This record gives sequence, structure tokens and C-alpha cells, in this order.
Amino acid sequence: MEGLDPDTWRRLLRRCPDDAPLSPLYGPVIGPPISSDGCFVLGRIAQSLDGRIATVSGQSQWITGREDIEHTHRLRALSDAVVIGAGTVRADDPQLTTRHVEGPSPVRVVIDTDRRLDDRYRVFGDGPETLLLCAADAPGPETHGRARTIRLPRAGRGLDIASLLRRLAARGLRRILVEGGGVTLSRFLAAGGLDRLHVTVAPLLIGSGIPAFTLPDAPVLADGMRLDWALHRVGSDILLDIPLGRARPASCS
Repeated sequence: MEGLDPDTWRRLLRRCPDDAPLSPLYGPVIGPPISSDGCFVLGRIAQSLDGRIATVSGQSQWITGREDIEHTHRLRALSDAVVIGAGTVRADDPQLTTRHVEGPSPVRVVIDTDRRLDDRYRVFGDGPETLLLCAADAPGPETHGRARTIRLPRAGRGLDIASLLRRLAARGLRRILVEGGGVTLSRFLAAGGLDRLHVTVAPLLIGSGIPAFTLPDAPVLADGMRLDWALHRVGSDILLDIPLGRARPASCS
């Protein structure tokens, strides 16, 4: 997807005419990538007011409202690939399609570093193309259900993010939506692999559960990552649009 003509752009937004104030959110997604790997990478997560993406038991559907779900589907329609981690597949068994909006479904990319998922999940069956990304030394064949396997170098407990983006770009997948979960998104952030971040906050207090971000400790506040943002109302939720420009926390340098 090298660009979107105005008619396609209007079709993608037509299903949600009340979202006209959200249009600035989508401009960066369809603009030309400026990073050296040729990718534009958008992180996406929905959380409670107290920073949780799921309960202790893993329940996460649905923290945010219908309008935010449609926003996520619209981002998928504007992306070449949507990336999730093995934990999200295991917890939610998502389809990762654009069924709530007009527009094509992206290639589905599952990160399963040690290849512990079996092939019973929906992303490995019918639907759009799926890629399974695992470590170079992970066991298993070159296919996983209907998914093709891509092997990448390790980096800590996950995969090398720079290598991952180069491999996706080489396949023509340059607009990348990293949709979760928190561990996967945090690894992209820690590696300086995100151009932008959309965080939707629901007016919900859970009290405990799975945190949205898991990063190395910042010994002092100066080592934290202070961000700029634009604020948007999405139904009863608020969405924070955060430009990152591949920046990373000081604690991850």
C-alpha cells in the first residue's frame, strides 16, 4: 500500500461520519515513511483509567467502547500488516480483520518467539494471510496451519525489532500496526521501533490486572519518557495520539 487516493480515503471514513474530528489521526498513517527501514510503525493499545489492559484472569473484551473498536479496525484498513504477540492470541483468539469498517484486511503477523502456540487459533486458519515470526533456533516446520514461518534473531526474551521491520519491509509491508499486547508493544517501544502511539483510555477502574506497559525501571524521574500528545474524544473514551519518532526510554538505551 504505497498511498491512498482521495476516493479510497473517503470510503474508509464513510462508515463513521461522526468521526470527522478524528481525521488528523489517520494522516500520519497514510503519509510516506521517513525511517531508514522504510516503515511507519504505529503502536495501538486500549487501557483502563488505572493503566490495565486486562483483568488478572486475562479478560479484556471490551475495555473501550464501540467507537474505539471501529477506530482500531479503521487503522487496520490503512495498514499493510497488523502485529500481535503470542499472549494476545492465546487470551483473545482474535481475527484481526476489518469487519466493522470498509477497507482491506491487513496481513496478520504473530510474534511467537519460542513457538509455543498450536495452530488451532483463528489467525492460523481461514482469513487474510498470516505470518508467524519466531526465533531462528525455535523448533518446528516452515508452516504453521496456513501461516508461513519467518525466523529472526533473538534480542533478550523476544525478537530483534530492527530485523523484524526490515523483513516485513522486504515483503512490501511498510505500514505496520502493532496492536498488542502490552509486552509486545513495550518491546517495540524499548527498541525504538515506534513512530507513533495511540493509547485509548476508558473511564474504567479495574484495580488490578495486566499493565499496559512493562519497561525497565527508571531510577529517577529524569530517566522516564516524557511525551507530547494530542487528545481526542472517541465515544465515551479518550484517545492520546503520541508522536514518538522512534524515540526510546532512557532506561532502555
